[in-house]
Order: sequence, then structure tokens, then C-alpha cells
Amino acid sequence: MGELTVKRTAIPGLLVLDLPLHGDARGWFKENWQREKMTALGLPDFGPVQNNVSFNPQVGVARGIHAEPWDKLVSVATGRVFGAWVDLRAGDSFGRVVTVELGPDTAVFVPRGVANCYQTLEPDTAYSYLVNDHWSPEAKASYTFVNLADPQLGIDWPIPLEQAEVSEADRNHPMLADVVPMAPRRTVIVGANGQLGRALRLLYPDAIALARPGFDLSRPDDLTRIRWADVETIINASAFTAVDAAETPEGRRTAWATNVEAVARLARIATEHRITLVQMSSDYVFDGTADLHTEDEPFSPLGVYGQTKAAGDAIVSTVPRHYIVRTSWVIGDGKNFVATMAMLADKGVRPTVVDDQYGRLTFTDDLARAIRHLVGTDAAYGVYNVTGDGPVQSWADIAADVYGLKGHDRAEVTPVSAQEYGRGKDLAPRPVHSALALDKIKATGFRPAAVDESLRTYVADLPIGS
Repeated sequence: MGELTVKRTAIPGLLVLDLPLHGDARGWFKENWQREKMTALGLPDFGPVQNNVSFNPQVGVARGIHAEPWDKLVSVATGRVFGAWVDLRAGDSFGRVVTVELGPDTAVFVPRGVANCYQTLEPDTAYSYLVNDHWSPEAKASYTFVNLADPQLGIDWPIPLEQAEVSEADRNHPMLADVVPMAPRRTVIVGANGQLGRALRLLYPDAIALARPGFDLSRPDDLTRIRWADVETIINASAFTAVDAAETPEGRRTAWATNVEAVARLARIATEHRITLVQMSSDYVFDGTADLHTEDEPFSPLGVYGQTKAAGDAIVSTVPRHYIVRTSWVIGDGKNFVATMAMLADKGVRPTVVDDQYGRLTFTDDLARAIRHLVGTDAAYGVYNVTGDGPVQSWADIAADVYGLKGHDRAEVTPVSAQEYGRGKDLAPRPVHSALALDKIKATGFRPAAVDESLRTYVADLPIGS
């Protein structure tokens, strides 16, 4: 009977499964696809949506070599085949070949872009394959092929191809030297022109960058322009972040449309197409009564902005492959607190700055680096706090640091309470404590940059008076 095993091969991601056959005088039974057991042994949870069967009445039928834009689990229901797989993905393993003889007790998981073919060794062979995307003419246009007889592949066919049953199309596929490798699945950056979006584009130069005015996440039809089957990761760096405006009737509607309804659309797309969704979260999902916020702290938002971000987080948490990256006090390429303080210093202005709200700055290059680390290392899905590292400070402390870095006296910054600062202004409630615990992200091997070093570099690179 044997045991269910999953073994790696020389082609990355190509896995061979030994399937137990349960037999008696009546015949045999097998679990051809058993999600819980197989994924526990390392098979990707690839989400099959279609099952195809190819019946071959005679010995020597050869089919392939085809690479499709989806994953598949191939097996034999009856008979035996000689199977061969060729990696046609761009990369170091392009052109690598693996061969395996398959009977009912063997299956092979074939990742997207690895070409598949077989030759029947027994009559009346039924070859089955589960795939995780529906066939369509559009999908077929993405197929990649290589010639069965290419000597560079070195496939030792049990039955010479001149004696085999081969279609005319398969005989005329290109040689490996002429094959265009299948491109990897893409990364999509939503909100690509924002502070974080610009930092992400530097790390993902080949990403699909979506931004206003050409793309608006709140317009459902804009999402239909992307072929999501070719996307591996969505990074949502788009949000309505006008905290004070969110408290107005119009701002409230816009905040919910952008931070909740649009996020729900992305979540549905990510779930349907098995895409990893990265969602940016905020310290505003908390009321700020705790000195330090951990990832598992319950939501307790004070205002509309925090309420919409908390609702978006709850939706994204239902996506099977998700990272919720919670951050605070973001500083990047654009209008922000540090840039404003530096401009005021250059102009000789003596600002009044709140000194009883506490947290840490997060620089977008460090935040983008953390996102790439989580996705690139296949870290466990879930919520991660990401900010700069170092002591917790008030806004007034940071403003004084900026003035010092600009060559001014730190005393030019006048501290004031949030209550006094907000007197006579229509300001949304803000958490007193915004500092986020960093233990979880550090446990993945990522080390956030020190805030003081990042601040020094950032201020030095700012144009004078801007």
C-alpha cells in the first residue's frame, strides 16, 4: 500500500507524489487529491478549479511539450505513461528536464510555466490533470511550447518519436533555443504615486503601477483592466488618509468607499485568483491608551479614519494569502511632517508642536523593504507591525531633532499639549500612544532601520527651503 510522500525534483517547484493504493479482489482505490494531507507534506495549496482527462487507446501516443499559465496536478487513472517536464520559466533553471514514469500510484505537481508531456506505455491509458484556472482563448495565448524531439533536451523516449503517434502541431513546436521563456507572475502596486508607492516602485521596477488619474481603486470597472491570473502579489498602498476631513459628511463617505469598499474588491480578487494581498494598516485602529501596541490588540478606533482602516483590516484578514502591515507616522517622498519642519527651519519659523502624542517615525524606503522581505521570504501570513526602530518620541521631540539637523537651536520648537494645539480647530481625535511593538517582524529576520539614522539621511537629502 505504501505511504503518501511528496518529493522535490531538480526543477524548482516540480514535486513527485507517491500515492497509496488501497486494493482487494475488487480492484484498488486511491486519494488522487487530498488537500489536508498533501499540503501538510509540502504541496502548494493550489486551489484546483477544473479537472481534465485525456484518454489514449494505444501505446506510443505522445502529447506535449506544453507550458500553461497555471499550476496542475497530473496523474494516471489507468495505464502507465513516461512523463517528461521541461522548465520554460525565465531563470537559472530554464531548460532543465525531469522524467518520471507514472502509474496509478504516482502523481506530479507541475508549477506554472513548467512544460508537461507524456508518452503512453500501455493501451487504454487515462491521463488526468487538475488545474487551478479555467481554460480560455485568452489563457491559451500565454502558452509556451518546446519541441519533443529537441536533442538539447536529451529526453530518452521509450518509443522512438518516429514510431509514436504525435500531432502535427507538437512536431512543429520550436526548439529550446528559440523558446521565449514564460514571464513570472507580476506584482501590482495600487497607489503607486503616493509616498509608499514611489518607494515600492524602486524595489519592484517591473511591477504594474496603478495610480490616479488613470486608475482609481474606487471605480470597480478599473479593476477589470488587469488580467489577474497573471498577478502574484497585490500591494495596496492606496488609502484615504485625510484624518480630519474624514470626520465631515463628504469625507466620511470617501473614507469608507476607499478604505473599505474598494479594499473588499481587492480581497475578492485576491481570494479568487490565489493572489497574495498586502494591505497597509495604521496605528489609528487603536485608541492609543496602551503604551505599546502589539499585532493582536483588539481594534478600538477613535475616529472615522481609524474605523475604516480597522474595517479594511478585518476584510483582508479573510484572504487566504495576506499580509497586513501596520505602521505609523510615515515619512517619504512627498508632503509630510519632517519635510514641513525642515522647510519651517529654513524659513526661520519657530513652530509650536504637540508634545503629548508619542510614537516612532516610519520611512517609506524601510517600509517597502519590509514588505519585500515578508513576500520574498514566504513569511507566515498575518499582521506585522513595521516602523523605524529606536526610542519612542513625541512630535515635538522629532521637530526639535529636525531643527538640530538643520543647524538650528532645538529650543526654537515650542512644545504644546494636543488639547491646546487643537483649540478652535476641527481636528479628529488622535491616539496618544502610537508606538508599535516590533518583535514579530524582527523574528522573521528583518531589522527595521534606526529612526535617528534614517532621519539624519532624510533631512540631509532635502532641498533647502522646499
